[in-house]
Amino acid sequence: QVQLVESGGGLVQAGDSLRLSCAASGGTFSSNTMAWFRQAPGKERELVAAITSVGITHHVDSVKGRFTISRDNAENTMYLQMNSLKPEDTAVYTCAARPSTKSGRFDLRSTYDSWGRGTQVTVSS
Repeated sequence: QVQLVESGGGLVQAGDSLRLSCAASGGTFSSNTMAWFRQAPGKERELVAAITSVGITHHVDSVKGRFTISRDNAENTMYLQMNSLKPEDTAVYTCAARPSTKSGRFDLRSTYDSWGRGTQVTVSS
C-alpha cells in the first residue's frame, strides 16, 4: 500500500483556482489507479475524478470542464487542477489509491486500499 499526503487546499473566492497535490510514498505509485474524493459537511464522500495507471481519466459531471486530474509517475504525485471554483465545491478533498489490477467503478470507495487525511477547500461567494 502507498501512503498518501494531500496539500494545496485553502480559502478562495468564487471563480478562483487551486491546485491540489497528492504525494505518494511506499508501494508502487505508477501501478495504482488514483482518485480524488470530497466530502462536504453533512454529505457523503463522493468521487470527484479518477485516473488510471495508464492515464485514462474520469471526471464527474459536476466538475467537467472546470477540474482536471493528472499524475506524474516520476514524482509519485497526483494533481487536481480546480478552476472556476464555486461555493458548492467547498469540502474536504481526499486522495485515494487502489492497485490497477482491481476492477470496479471508480466511485466505489470500498475498492480503494489507501487514503490520505484530506485537505480543506473553502470557496466563498
